[in-house]
Amino acid sequence: MRFKESIYDRMPSSATLPAFQDVSKLHSSPRVAFLKKRIRLKGSSVSVPLGVILLFPVTVLTLVLMLMIRHPGSGGDGGGGSIFTGPPPPMMRRMNDQYDSVFHTGCLEPEVDGERADAVILVLARNKELDGVVQSLKSMERHFNRWYHYPYVFLNDKEFNSTFKETVVKYISGTAEFGTINSTMWGYPDWVNVADAEESIARQGDAAIMYGGMASYHHMCHFYSGYFYKHELLLKYKWYWRLEPEINFFCDITYDPFIHMERANKTYGWVIAVKELRETVPNLFRYVSGWKRKNNIKSQGLWEMFVSKPEEQEKLWAEEKDGPGTVAKEGIDPEAMEGESYNMCHFWSNFEIARFDFFRSQQYEDFFKTLEQSGGFWQERWGDAPVHSLAAGALLGKKDVHYFRDIGYRHTTIQHCPNNAPNKQLPREPWYDKNLDKAKAKEEDDYWAKWDRVQENGVGCRCRCDQEYEDVEGTGGSCIPQWVEAMGGWTSP
Repeated sequence: MRFKESIYDRMPSSATLPAFQDVSKLHSSPRVAFLKKRIRLKGSSVSVPLGVILLFPVTVLTLVLMLMIRHPGSGGDGGGGSIFTGPPPPMMRRMNDQYDSVFHTGCLEPEVDGERADAVILVLARNKELDGVVQSLKSMERHFNRWYHYPYVFLNDKEFNSTFKETVVKYISGTAEFGTINSTMWGYPDWVNVADAEESIARQGDAAIMYGGMASYHHMCHFYSGYFYKHELLLKYKWYWRLEPEINFFCDITYDPFIHMERANKTYGWVIAVKELRETVPNLFRYVSGWKRKNNIKSQGLWEMFVSKPEEQEKLWAEEKDGPGTVAKEGIDPEAMEGESYNMCHFWSNFEIARFDFFRSQQYEDFFKTLEQSGGFWQERWGDAPVHSLAAGALLGKKDVHYFRDIGYRHTTIQHCPNNAPNKQLPREPWYDKNLDKAKAKEEDDYWAKWDRVQENGVGCRCRCDQEYEDVEGTGGSCIPQWVEAMGGWTSP
């Protein structure tokens, strides 16, 4: 972006370009005297100055560059989308908003003295993850919590040390509480054969299943699937926003997501939907589907987002051969239950804003206990993301779930970053990290003062996307198509 702007600054304006009638006068400057040399046109007795011949392509090139830079699609405050792009990518298209829509397009003046929800920002971390936690806190405060000052709860399966506690409170504007997760919530339940579980985890490591060989990862997924909402420090809250170490936000969030979720009667909010690794959940769907059938749970329209269509199953059968959790030679999917098969889609739960009472409900408790007693959290590597997602699909309707497509976010290498909304950007107040010296703090904040230009159908507020990463919506692993279809389809080409 800055490269194009520097080109524009150096380009001659129409006032400084020589007119055709002035070319003959160029002999006054020795540097350009050669331009007066006359060139005879082929097959003709007519000759014209070399300067006239060169002026035409220079003028055309100048106009093309000006169009690339000035066109509303080229970036900056003024617009969105290059004139040379093909069809707009998914994040630029309009979705059917019958069941769900962006809470606010572009920027608002934050209601610093407005109503607050009964909500908390939840961080699960270990002492050794301090640097990653600080990174996440700075991003959360810069882009949201500096205006709203929501409290934080930090949880760990071990005691937080004094360095961790003393450091994180320097980076937050809300209060902080620190809690330890006891052995009834973290680790193996009493009825689990630990030797068998550890052997299963070791086999997953040998099979190179991602995180499958890490007992701590299994414990974390188990905790987030069925216990986090029961922790004593969280019982007093109605809402939570899950915050992981080493994440980045890219847009200013100038409205209160908790308040808007509450007003819209939403239950669960997400920002990235992707496909799970099939080898991590070979039997998860059969237990979920069996529980759903046993309890006569009928779809309210969201379940279909997570289920493969028959033609998709046939394609899967053709592509996959007898791997763990894949299809048998006879063309029968061993995961299929009553003709349905899991398409691996899930809401990526490292970012979620949700109501605690959904997880504290008796229906969800029954759902989780069914999964827990199957042993799949150890025999396989079931993640909390597909567990939360399939529960939402079974128990919630389309109108109950919200896609925060206006929030720019990245965890590891997976990123979603929206375009900025036209005519909806507002001036930005600086946010300086008080833990840095003034020069460094200003340098850091100046980066965010230069946000991306607006784009047609953009929804973001002062977003500055990291161009080194491809947005997940443009990859084959994205589940945006499944979400859009469940919600009623696209409304723009």
